Amino acid sequence: MNIAVIGTGYVGLVSGVCFSELGNRVICVDNNQDKVEMLNAGEVPIYEPGLQELMVANKRAGKLSFTSDIAEAIRESDIIFIAVGTPSLPNGEANLGFVEQVAIEIGTHLESYKIVVTKSTVPVGTNDRVRELIQSISTQPFDVASVPEFLREGSAVKDTLNPDRIVIGTDSERAIQALKKLHRPLTENLIVTDIRSAEMIKYASNAFLATKISFINEISNICEKVGADVTRVAEGMGYDKRIGSSFLKAGIGYGGSCFPKDTQALIQIAGQVDYDFRLLKSVVQVNQDQRFNVIRKLEEIFGTLSGRTIAIWGLAFKPDTDDVRDAPAIDIIRYLTEAGAVVKAYDPIATTNFRREVDAASIVWEETPLHAAKGADALCVLTEWKEFSQMNLMELASMMNEAIMIDGRNVYNKEQIKASGFQYYSVGRPGLNHAEGKAAAII
Repeated sequence: MNIAVIGTGYVGLVSGVCFSELGNRVICVDNNQDKVEMLNAGEVPIYEPGLQELMVANKRAGKLSFTSDIAEAIRESDIIFIAVGTPSLPNGEANLGFVEQVAIEIGTHLESYKIVVTKSTVPVGTNDRVRELIQSISTQPFDVASVPEFLREGSAVKDTLNPDRIVIGTDSERAIQALKKLHRPLTENLIVTDIRSAEMIKYASNAFLATKISFINEISNICEKVGADVTRVAEGMGYDKRIGSSFLKAGIGYGGSCFPKDTQALIQIAGQVDYDFRLLKSVVQVNQDQRFNVIRKLEEIFGTLSGRTIAIWGLAFKPDTDDVRDAPAIDIIRYLTEAGAVVKAYDPIATTNFRREVDAASIVWEETPLHAAKGADALCVLTEWKEFSQMNLMELASMMNEAIMIDGRNVYNKEQIKASGFQYYSVGRPGLNHAEGKAAAII
């Protein structure tokens, strides 16, 4: 099939590359000419395992191209995917300006029948608005559909090529058949719904997963107080098929481009129809508060943070990505610098992106984890990069001014900690905390 993907952000670029890998001819469109030139040169603007290799291979095979000419892409395609950003407005609503602009462009350049598919995460009713905008400009035939994405950063290529399901929302039988044909090589789990249900499935899915994360973090805080181990609790819960084991890993909360934005947007969607989504509001509040347990622990240990040197391992919101959007490290490091601490920060991939969000004279950007830890009064692990779990903790402790570790992602196991000599604080595992006389309180 001939496909146009408008927008080369995370969703658009991964989707376009993967569609070309399936044998389709794909034109990816972006209005940033510098970005288009970068992509045509074989470079990717994001870190995503396996993406660059697939992109280069399919471009060489003639199945994938990049352009800023949206008119040409529309003319040459049978299916047009809208994959532009829907950033949050100050009130939490999704900003649909980019989606609406693309709809206007499609209407302006439409010359024959097309299927217009919204892949961006959009509020319920957005595809009706897309239809209205195109119809207000063009008399050409077209259908609209919603096919939301469910990829995870860090495993986006794998998720796209091996999805749990594909949701197709449309009222057109012609569009259903074409979209089934396109997606059937990926999975037989093709769920066809009306458009509004498809739009809602995306938000409901992300809201539920965010709820699981905040729930297990609340359980971890109780585990700290009653002497239970949250990892064993989560394991026991996960064997129940009604619950499942995914997204039950306690830590310092979620971040990234999806969960924070989509939970706030769904709260706003509910509010617009006069419904108070109290559960989801609590999920958001719990998540925001969870990251500050790291700060509370540091203040409990040191009293004042002024003049202290705090090492930070991990700036990305999760491993295997350079995405720092709404990463817990942002709030934590901002607080530390405002409190007068010196921060020595390390991340294997995300430092450049993070410095665009947070930078201060009191932050030292280190090139190795050991350099970050050397001479520090405490070390906070905020992202569970694999290299951190493989560190020699005895060597690490010997380099620090004070061997204090706050493991916000439960990276280390009992055996590693026992042999390390660290004053160690984890999340929901009080039996592993070694406080040398200090109270091993919640983090």
